[in-house]
Amino acid sequence: MNNLTTKNDWAENWKNFKSSKVPSKMFFTKYIPKEVMGKDNFIEIGGFPGTFCVYFNQQFNLNVTLLDFYINKSVIEQLEDINHLQRGTIHCIESDFFDFKSEQQYDVVFSSGFIEHFKDTKDVIDRHIELLSEKGVLLILLPNFRGLNGWLNKIFNKSGYEAHNINSMRLKFLRQIMRETVLQDIKVQYCSKPMLWLSAKNKFMRATVKWGGHLLKLFPIPSRLLSSFIVISGVKKKESILSD
Repeated sequence: MNNLTTKNDWAENWKNFKSSKVPSKMFFTKYIPKEVMGKDNFIEIGGFPGTFCVYFNQQFNLNVTLLDFYINKSVIEQLEDINHLQRGTIHCIESDFFDFKSEQQYDVVFSSGFIEHFKDTKDVIDRHIELLSEKGVLLILLPNFRGLNGWLNKIFNKSGYEAHNINSMRLKFLRQIMRETVLQDIKVQYCSKPMLWLSAKNKFMRATVKWGGHLLKLFPIPSRLLSSFIVISGVKKKESILSD
């Protein structure tokens, strides 16, 4: 099997989720390609509970679709309510991404914390690109577990760490995959805003990591050691050009 997690894993992960206001700026805002402006429709892959759908709807006026193999509609409605969106603003498709077939193509295809849960990284990225319309924008975020966050989770949250494909977090590997696509204006880079997180039951460790994260923000240096996320972006055109 390609996936490293199950539907039950995600149901357990989201069972205590509490909806909140979505901020007007995200940690990746400055990495969003300018071509997103003026686009019409957007799909997020594996995006339950829909936080990023809210963000792209509110900030870019995009018609948003959420595709996930686990969706709890009442949670999404709560998220819409607290963010003053009309219910149904987030169009939901409950489907396994690898079984999903769509005649519609999307101007923006986005995922965050998704591709690293599968063994075949190239296949997952290619399936994202298949959903892009002409001149559509691809934006993928994945965590960097080859630095401090990976070290913390490997020690204190081993099962969570093992649900990630660490090889998918190598920039050289990702750049090679992207060179073989039809996308242009490609960027594969570390995100400069450092964050620490630990999905562990030990409250003391979570609190310690939280305060350590505040200190880390004093060093916004994009690097394998400090960066929390990797950002992949590109625009669907006929040629493939890699930007450093």
